[in-house]
Amino acid sequence: MAENKPERSLWLDAYNVLSDLVSCLVFVTILFVFAIRLVGVDGQSMYPTLQDGDRLTLLSNFVYRPEVGDIVVLKAPGFEQGPLVKRVIAMDGQTVDIDFETGDVWVDGVLLDEPYINDPTTRYEGVNFPLTVPEGYVFVLGDNRLHSSDSRDPSIGCIDKRYVLGKALQVIYPISRFGGVS
Repeated sequence: MAENKPERSLWLDAYNVLSDLVSCLVFVTILFVFAIRLVGVDGQSMYPTLQDGDRLTLLSNFVYRPEVGDIVVLKAPGFEQGPLVKRVIAMDGQTVDIDFETGDVWVDGVLLDEPYINDPTTRYEGVNFPLTVPEGYVFVLGDNRLHSSDSRDPSIGCIDKRYVLGKALQVIYPISRFGGVS
């Protein structure tokens, strides 16, 4: 004798699939709004670490606070060309000094070891040094110092931490450059 199985409603199945889809969309939206963002690199200011056209995942400022050495994406109020990707060199209260003849960068009297830079910091842009980073701000530089608009430029200057959008985590495109950012 054959067992009679109750028939499942097509409408109930469709409702369950739609409910799962909406739940996934809400989760992904919350993840990308509050935790992770995607950002493109525009220009050569971070070469050789990052290249023009790289696409990055970014840990949002909702869950991240800047630290020295981090590569961050930020908005500079006096710079209207869009978000900038730069490296944090100094935090609030620290003193930055740059010798534009030798290209050396000093923070709190300690010479920085910067194996990541493309060229030395020999381009003066108008900010006078030594400079103490104000409370609540960070000092940022590009890795390609001769081709970077950064905290040396008075129109950018030190960046209010509230304008740091987040930390660059990894290159996701192009696939040939996929990997972490440091």
